[in-house]
Amino acid sequence: MIDLAGEGQSLDQAQVTHLHLLKTGRMFAFACEAGAILGKAPKSMRMSLRSYAHDMGLAFQIKDDLLDVESSSAELGKTAGKDIDQDKSTYVKLLGLEQAREQARMLCDQAINHLNCFDGEAEPLREMARFVIERGR
Repeated sequence: MIDLAGEGQSLDQAQVTHLHLLKTGRMFAFACEAGAILGKAPKSMRMSLRSYAHDMGLAFQIKDDLLDVESSSAELGKTAGKDIDQDKSTYVKLLGLEQAREQARMLCDQAINHLNCFDGEAEPLREMARFVIERGR
């Protein structure tokens, strides 16, 4: 609802970040934390996974913003350019292409760093974070 209500409005970066966290970050956080809880992981590891999911969710949304601008509808499997047509506030609109791309990369790296406490056991999560920002190349 916040996404739809924001159409035609100029949201700042903090508002766009909040929106993206609600859209994607929380979904990723639930998936990561649920597994950790079921696996009886200590709270410090659950917090690392939550931080990972937070950063990966933002990176995912920024990449989605980039793909909406840089890809065709055929490549996306959905209508390209919808964000511009619907006058949505996006990271690309706020930061420009290059800075949005750099922000996504930084968030991906940060997400991966949150997994250091898991050693090699978290390699699938690291690969997923890399995929998030490399998709659509």
